[in-house]
This record gives sequence, C-alpha cells and structure tokens, in this order.
Amino acid sequence: MDAGGDPVRVVLVDDEALIRAGLRMLLDAEDGIEVVGEAADGRAGTDLVAELHPDVVVMDVRMPVLDGVAATRLLTSSEHAGAGSTRPEILILTTFSDDAAVREAIRAGASGFILKNSAPAVLPAAIRALAAGAGWLDPSVTRRLLEEFASSPEMSLPSADEIGQLTPREREVLAAVAKGRTNQQIATDLFLSEATVKTHVHRIFTKLGLSDRAQAVSVAFRTGLVTTGPTSRGASGA
Repeated sequence: MDAGGDPVRVVLVDDEALIRAGLRMLLDAEDGIEVVGEAADGRAGTDLVAELHPDVVVMDVRMPVLDGVAATRLLTSSEHAGAGSTRPEILILTTFSDDAAVREAIRAGASGFILKNSAPAVLPAAIRALAAGAGWLDPSVTRRLLEEFASSPEMSLPSADEIGQLTPREREVLAAVAKGRTNQQIATDLFLSEATVKTHVHRIFTKLGLSDRAQAVSVAFRTGLVTTGPTSRGASGA
C-alpha cells in the first residue's frame, strides 16, 4: 500500500497471455497490491497507463508493436506527463539474454529489474519497493552488467581522486542516476530544477570521464556508492 493506505495499483504489460495470467494470479493473492489492467504490447500498455494512472508498471522487454524499452522511454518522458498522465515506476521483466535491453531501459528511466525466473516472492517485494520510492535491481542482472562493463577496455574505473572531486550533491545525483531515475524525477526527489539536475549530471560525467548513464550505473555500483537489492531512495541502494 502507499503512504495513504491505498493499494499499489499495477498494470501488467507482456505479450504472453500465460505470463500475464500467472503474474495476476500471484499478485491477486497479495494484500495491498491491485492489478488494474493488462496489455499485450508496449503501445497498448502506454495507452492503458494514460487511462488508469497506475503506481507501477510491470513491463516485459521483448514485445510487438512497441517494445518495453521504447514504452518505458515514452512513459518517463515529459511529453507523457504533460499529457495529463501520471509518471509510474517501471519494473522491467528480463532474462539473461536481455542485457543490452536492460542497459537501454536504465537510460530510458526504468526503476527496477527482476528476472522472469525469480522466486515468486520477489515480484510483490519489488513492486512494493518501487511504490515506496526505492529501486530494485536483481543481483544477477547487476552482476552481469558490471562484468560486461568491467570487461570493456574503454570503461575504466575513476580514480579515488576523481571520485573525491564530487560534491555531496553530485554524489546524490549520481546515486539517483544509478537507480534509474530520470532528470525530472531526480529534480522532484531532491527539490531541484530539472536544469540544475542536468548541470549536475554534466559535471559528474565530466569529472568522472563518463559518456552515458549506463557507465554511471557501473561506476556507482563498482565504487560502492549504491549496492544491489532493494533500498530506500536517498540511501545507498538500487
């Protein structure tokens, strides 16, 4: 439930009817979580979100018409918010074969990732974490991403001196970026303007020699600024 005691409202977006039925059955058995709608592709999912205003969207990656990454990008965009729709938290359903899609979903603004073969208790826990303002990264997903970044010759870890150049506020912003928060979401979280957040992100990238948000995620985890698993926003965590 949210802070007011209302159930967490969830939309399921997956092109496999059997998967959606299983997810609904699992979540229907949970107190404080209500599945309010289902969609079989990303385009139908974004339309449903605009209609139903859920708190959390459980989003598959590989779907027809509009895939999960593109749908996530649309749902976290300022255009979507400007259309009068809510900005839900996005929980990505992924498999080990979807590492590239996970990287893209991080850039798109997803707040959490779980594996499709996770234990049943993981899904409701992840949904509650996102609804409470935290992120959720499955340790296996995170480990594989970090291994990939670590094996990339162009992705070296910033030195202690470079990390030390970050101001406390820049560390907060970097941690939020690593949790999948968009610039607009970070601005809301930290009571800043979006322009100020963009300035902080630019300075962070410049100081640490980063080229994109995926590299920022790698640095944040590898330096211990955030850790795997569910944690509250504003603390060190996913």
